[in-house]
Amino acid sequence: MATIKIKQVGSPIRRPEKQMQMLIGLGLGKMNRVVEREDTAEVRGAIAKLPHMVQIID
Repeated sequence: MATIKIKQVGSPIRRPEKQMQMLIGLGLGKMNRVVEREDTAEVRGAIAKLPHMVQIID
């Protein structure tokens, strides 16, 4: 299955707790951290809810 790289570009400070939990679920939490995840609907949904804090990189 294909994988995607996700980079955190926004700070979770002063964000709702739900958004912080989504970042932790993706394996992020600190600025400029990059993780590689399988390209599933669940991961894409989490990314869609955090467009101001994460970006997909190549």
